[in-house]
Amino acid sequence: MVRTPLTPWERERRERFGAMLRRARGSRGMAEVAAAAGVSAETLRKIETGRAPTPTFFTIAALAAALHMSLDELAAACAHDPDWQEPALSA
Repeated sequence: MVRTPLTPWERERRERFGAMLRRARGSRGMAEVAAAAGVSAETLRKIETGRAPTPTFFTIAALAAALHMSLDELAAACAHDPDWQEPALSA
């Protein structure tokens, strides 16, 4: 199966999502949060660093529950921003 490349907006959203999870995790260890969510620490690491292109809904829901976040809060933070513009390429 060939994965369609992510758009610049999708890459930006993925990075914002990972940063939000890191902030929500705070001082809790990655292994602790991953275990509470029922995912591997490597999966959480990939999501937090933006290397997981499209985590599944169930993974996101499990992480939200482990971090005491609502899915609405996550969706709002990652919703399309109509003012977002792709960064200009430098020469």
